[in-house]
Amino acid sequence: MLDWVLAQPFWFAVVFLTAVALVRSQCTYWVGRGVLAGVIKAGWAKRAASESTLKAKDRLERWGWPLIPLSFLTVGFQTAVNFSAGLIGWRWLRYTLAAVPGWIMWGFVYALGGLAVFKGIVALAARSPWITVATVQVVVCLVALAIYARWRWRRLRQEEAQRVAERTTSDPNSLIEA
Repeated sequence: MLDWVLAQPFWFAVVFLTAVALVRSQCTYWVGRGVLAGVIKAGWAKRAASESTLKAKDRLERWGWPLIPLSFLTVGFQTAVNFSAGLIGWRWLRYTLAAVPGWIMWGFVYALGGLAVFKGIVALAARSPWITVATVQVVVCLVALAIYARWRWRRLRQEEAQRVAERTTSDPNSLIEA
């Protein structure tokens, strides 16, 4: 079926695949909400509603929303994130608004050949699992290195800003000399 979609004009494929992401993620979210409702009706809610659980839910409600659209760039993890959002009882509107960019990204990635990349990885794994593992490790290391470099760069900028602030606090004329 995907070959049929990709044989259509590009914008049709993007819209169709975005709609597929919408339906799939909403169904997964509502399955999570259904499980939550079952937990509440079964009387397990008191055990699941400890103070630490409520704090975690509040933090996820407040700060965890970037995970939802980013999860659409993964295979498998997006299902876990969408299910978990329903399972912890995220408000539907907030979840849906967070998911919209993910749906659009998913539609574009797959319309532009994202599935071909995934199929290529699967074919590589079938031929040589060791090359696949090595490739994944290299990609993970490069991503980790990029994250570390960004973090280090920001830290150096903060330290420099702090040094400048300390100089100006101790001697207001130090900026003129620098």
